[in-house]
Amino acid sequence: MNEQALVAKVWNYAHVLRDDGVSFGDYLGQISYLLFLKMDRERTDALGEPSALPPDCQWDALAARSGAELERHYRGILDELSRRTDIVGTLFLKAESKIGDPARLQRLVALIGAETWMGMNVDVKGTIYEGLLERNAGEVKSGAGQYFTPRPLIDAITAVVDPEPHQTVHDPAVGTGGFLLSAYAHMAAKAGARDRRAAKALRETRLSGTDIVAEVVRLCAMNLYLHGIGGAASPVVQRDALLDRGTVSHDVILTNPPFGKRQSFRIVREDGGIDSERQDYVRDDFTVTTGNKQLNFLQHIMSILKVGGTAAVVMPDNVLFEGGAGETLRRRLLREFDFHTLLRLPTGIFYSQGVKANVLFFDRAEAGAGIATEDLWVYDLRTNQRFTLRERPLRRADLDGFVAAYRTKTMRHERTEGERFRRHAYADLARRDKLNLDIFWLKDAAATDPDSLPPPVEIAAEIVDSLELALEKFRLVVAKLSVSKP
Repeated sequence: MNEQALVAKVWNYAHVLRDDGVSFGDYLGQISYLLFLKMDRERTDALGEPSALPPDCQWDALAARSGAELERHYRGILDELSRRTDIVGTLFLKAESKIGDPARLQRLVALIGAETWMGMNVDVKGTIYEGLLERNAGEVKSGAGQYFTPRPLIDAITAVVDPEPHQTVHDPAVGTGGFLLSAYAHMAAKAGARDRRAAKALRETRLSGTDIVAEVVRLCAMNLYLHGIGGAASPVVQRDALLDRGTVSHDVILTNPPFGKRQSFRIVREDGGIDSERQDYVRDDFTVTTGNKQLNFLQHIMSILKVGGTAAVVMPDNVLFEGGAGETLRRRLLREFDFHTLLRLPTGIFYSQGVKANVLFFDRAEAGAGIATEDLWVYDLRTNQRFTLRERPLRRADLDGFVAAYRTKTMRHERTEGERFRRHAYADLARRDKLNLDIFWLKDAAATDPDSLPPPVEIAAEIVDSLELALEKFRLVVAKLSVSKP
């Protein structure tokens, strides 16, 4: 069975389970657990290696059971493996069964058991799993999409940053691991990774990531595992990256931190009323104290980037023009880092509708060397560009112009201006009100030419996407009301 057919087969069963109240995300989690158990069994058969699991947690002990006994044993396996501290513990982090019907669990076990997963090469296994992750992001627009960055954009960012096999690459908001996978493929193709020792170090120690959401860390760990990445410990861990700096700095940081402007939490007063309090991160290495998530992630990245290291960070427009803490942080970015490139992204490429975002590229300069940024080059890929998730998705070729104009670090002095690529000297930037870096110069044709509007089919598709998102949010409201109903 080819990979597309297998993705379809595995995914179609999700619709059956949805009738049992199992969400797409929960289904994907169960697939991850069972995949690992089955592959552990196949590795023992094919390679003669001892199982990484105790006998009562192995595939045969699960597949031999049925009915209520199968369900009980499955829950026991998840509980036991979730308490481990090695890579297995990460793959089963806070794992629990979401399938209440033993007959449907048995059908899912049979579905996974019917395939020989170790017989597939790494690329095929990884492609199948990534196909499921992408479908999940598209189906559950209210949640999973926030962790999914378009692969063409990721690959273009990786291509221009050009990480080397000996460098460390980190993503502090790792999501499902797209940036780490792209970096690994790019680095593994270089001559410096062909030596066995270098290849092993690249797989096991060069890549790392964190995420605050346990379910996402599990999905990411499995995604990396199926691509052959990782060692005795998982490359990704669950933690709030913003709580502290940590002890490690990195050569390259590639990331798309979660969007959303303010962080807050609710407190129930003694009289039953609810107060909302803003959550600020107070750190000695932060320039400003703020509840703005994006600014905090930007400060964190600036703190953990090595001198001479490069960061590429996806950030919403407000980071470029907000006053107060935003202005203060932009001044530090230009002063202490070589903020050399800004890519203005088009709308319609993320699962969250209407997002206006950019990619900030900067290198950490030596301390005390004066103003580090001489010129900021801005590439406008937004004006007069239209993309939708279904009718006209972003493709890698759409970014070829930017990749060609960017140049590598050693060739950056050869950049030339064009229609979409402009240079802005630091002296000119410093004179802008509040150091506003939301810079554009192209005219939007849609504002003056009705014929430049998208085709009706694209407009209709955008309306459908918006309606589906609204319905998904209403379903969540109904579900919460049903749970809280007396």
